[in-house]
Amino acid sequence: MAYGDTGRGVDETSAAMLEALFTRSPVGLHLLDPQLRVVRLNTAAPAMRGVSTKDMTGRPVRDVYRMVEDNDLEMLLRRVLDTGETLWQQLVRARTRDDPPEERCFEATAIRLEGRRGEVLGLAITAVDVTERERARARDRVLDAVRRSVGRTLDPVVSGEELVGALVPAFADIAVVEVVDSVIRGDEPPPAPLPPGTPLMRTAFRSGQVYPTQALPVGDVRRLPGPTPFTQALSDLRPRVVPLSPSTPWMPADPARANAMAASQSHTLLVVPLALRGTVLGLVSLYRAGDSPPFDAGDRQLAVELASHMALCVDNARRYVREHTIAATVQRQLLPRRPEAHASLETAYLSVTGGDPGAWYDTISLSGARTALVVGSVSGRGLNAAATMGQLRTVVRSLAAFDLAPDELLARLHDTATELAFERANLPPGDPLRREALTADCVYAVHDALTGTCVLATAGHLAPVLVRPDQTVTVPDAPAGPPLGVAESAPFATAEFAVPAGSVLVFTSDPTLTRYMAESSGPLRAAPDYAERPLQELCDAVVYALPDGLGAGDAAVIVARTHAFPADSCATWRLDGDDGAVAAARTRVRKQLAAWDVDDETAFETQVIVSELVTNALRYGEPPIDVRLIHDRTLTCEVHDSGRAAPHLRHARVADEGGRGLYVAAQLAQAWGVRYTNTGKTVWTEQSLGDTR
Repeated sequence: MAYGDTGRGVDETSAAMLEALFTRSPVGLHLLDPQLRVVRLNTAAPAMRGVSTKDMTGRPVRDVYRMVEDNDLEMLLRRVLDTGETLWQQLVRARTRDDPPEERCFEATAIRLEGRRGEVLGLAITAVDVTERERARARDRVLDAVRRSVGRTLDPVVSGEELVGALVPAFADIAVVEVVDSVIRGDEPPPAPLPPGTPLMRTAFRSGQVYPTQALPVGDVRRLPGPTPFTQALSDLRPRVVPLSPSTPWMPADPARANAMAASQSHTLLVVPLALRGTVLGLVSLYRAGDSPPFDAGDRQLAVELASHMALCVDNARRYVREHTIAATVQRQLLPRRPEAHASLETAYLSVTGGDPGAWYDTISLSGARTALVVGSVSGRGLNAAATMGQLRTVVRSLAAFDLAPDELLARLHDTATELAFERANLPPGDPLRREALTADCVYAVHDALTGTCVLATAGHLAPVLVRPDQTVTVPDAPAGPPLGVAESAPFATAEFAVPAGSVLVFTSDPTLTRYMAESSGPLRAAPDYAERPLQELCDAVVYALPDGLGAGDAAVIVARTHAFPADSCATWRLDGDDGAVAAARTRVRKQLAAWDVDDETAFETQVIVSELVTNALRYGEPPIDVRLIHDRTLTCEVHDSGRAAPHLRHARVADEGGRGLYVAAQLAQAWGVRYTNTGKTVWTEQSLGDTR
């Protein structure tokens, strides 16, 4: 018969098993009576480190284990006593009786003990130390929070604020982030060791204390005194866990930090460098104070991972700042310094945020006292957007020199943008620019001061806001053409509307801003003297009036105000189609230039130009023939006829008797061109007025 088959053998085996559990088991075992007082516990129980079991016997369970977060443990234990339902793996936090005390985590399982007649004898509780597991989980939660919340913006200052927000109080009681000052401006980070005297900016600070004490304010830029753990970490790029006490030898080297540490009762410092590929970007300093446990090796390893993520975020932000700085510099060089203006149209430029290098504005002086107003925006960001913007702006200026109608100009600009998009799509597969579609919005408008009208065409949903002298606000009904560069080839259309003298026109590259100004154009019409206010003040008023959360991106804006063109600065005559037309034109021009007090040399050259242009109109054009002189910044001479024949400049041979008319006019004028309309064509020239104007 086997030993276990006898009742005596079973009792001896059970007794031996219980003795082993209470003397040699690594799992804490506790016996409680129905009043939850300790009856017996083994040496593995958490409260028994260095304490006699006799001292614990008979005491309530709460007093014995010094629970920090009981999670209603006593209530749960009483429920087990009442119902007999087993409590499985309840997480309990307790503070041990070590010196110094240490907070630890246990998984407790409670089972009701019953006698042979079913009476309740108490509880048997097992406790497994899961402190390291819980600490690892807590570190994982911190790391996950940092990876989710830090680096959402390309701003090193914001990234620092996100980091300290994720670390306090989950991982540290105080957190400080400092970044090399030149790195924030986009410069390359210095190689390690950090050169002495390199200034750092404190970008973020967070404390869990009610009245935190800072050694330095956020935004302060200064050199780190040394030697300290901070300078040492920036020298060898190694993290350090440093116990803090008033007698720490390096404290006098940095009295400001020493005083702040003492005021916050910090007892442990964990300093980690922000480093990437052997270069130094900054420093993260973490403190634990009061009853918080000191940092350990696991905390240091976590801090290294956090700092690596933060370093990548700072470097990405640095690269963005650097690229944005280069793109903004390119944009600044590509955009006009100041707007061109006639006496009848004053303009001002405005960038709402100055952050979009693909947005552009332009004013172009055209013949006949006309001004082209251009606003556009290229898709994408950075240097590529700025370069594309420069290409399109150059094309617009080149096409404007041919006096094309707005719809025709945008059609040709669309062809150029489509070609650029095709070239981009055929870049090598590894080029990231290949994946970025090239599109652009643009509005091209021509203001005619003599007729008081504006003709425009749009690519995309851009339209101006018009504020008339009576302070009524409208958005002209301009048909929206397809964005530049898209496959769609719908024709562009023009819209013409009256612009009375004293009106204000606002062109923007962002439709959101246009809609807001059309619905609430207070800054454009609120002041009684808005029509006379300095235009730059009007631009500032527009910016101040923009509400937060509007949703408008970076926008380029042109604000233009019209004035009546002086009636005595323009003269027009209709000529008879006979042989005396040329002489009559010369006579009228001479008298008009004398009335305008134009110098003799310019007046003589103008008469020659008029003779040649009228002769060509009589010979190759069709009546009626009109001559117009415009006395503005320049002296403009226009000859209009109803013919559609295209004049072109010829270089006559020595023996030729004709063919020099347009050539002579071009030599005497500083600019010339041909403008086609529905009623024919206009050949024009411009001459400088010099100091006599």
